[in-house]
Amino acid sequence: MQWKTAISNVNDGQEIIRGYNLHELVENKSFVETVFLIWRGKLPTVKETKMLNAMLTAMIDHGVGVASAMVPRMVASVGNDLHVSVAAGILALGGNKHGGALEGAAKFFQTNVGVSDLEFLLKSLKEKKVRIPGYGHRVLSHDNRTDTLFTVAKETGLYGKHCSFAVTVGEALNKISSKPLPLNMDGANAAILSDMGFDWRIATGFFILGRVPGLIAHTYEEMMSGEGIRRLDESEIEYEGGEI
Repeated sequence: MQWKTAISNVNDGQEIIRGYNLHELVENKSFVETVFLIWRGKLPTVKETKMLNAMLTAMIDHGVGVASAMVPRMVASVGNDLHVSVAAGILALGGNKHGGALEGAAKFFQTNVGVSDLEFLLKSLKEKKVRIPGYGHRVLSHDNRTDTLFTVAKETGLYGKHCSFAVTVGEALNKISSKPLPLNMDGANAAILSDMGFDWRIATGFFILGRVPGLIAHTYEEMMSGEGIRRLDESEIEYEGGEI
């Protein structure tokens, strides 16, 4: 069996990453630049590096209450190793309600940017009860992270047609929605990644990369807390089954 790859080539004394010597990358390039290289096949510009660094920083954590933070802490509380607990947290990502919205929003933007009748499209999706990823937030009525990311995107010249489309979609959605649907961080990141030329299929990878440091922090804090096994108190559980 033969595997072909354009990603890396490892030989005795030399490792090549996308055509660049790893030793040279270690000496001269940052982690963010090398991530861009290995995912896009080319090194980023200074402005692309600044933008990607801002995006990954914005993703680093969103509190203990989200599934991807609660899960690794519960897994760690029963004595599992750090890598097992963090892996459990990663597996809690990717659903269309947590983590997966970045990919879904990027797909929506890349598929529909330039659509001739946006109002008709949005109303049709609403009638079908299809939720557009990247809009709305359980806690926030306005996501300030979006403002910050778009500010950096404009400063770096990376605010393009997908970002503009994302804002337009948000305005149109809020005209037909019964509740506020702010363009959230996932939607902003999806639009920016789209303007940077990234395919929507790799978008979840950015969320994983950005969030893993937070998951490690939560796992380590749990391991050092001495709280013991996490579980629901019986008073929090209501049995609805039949009696014997």
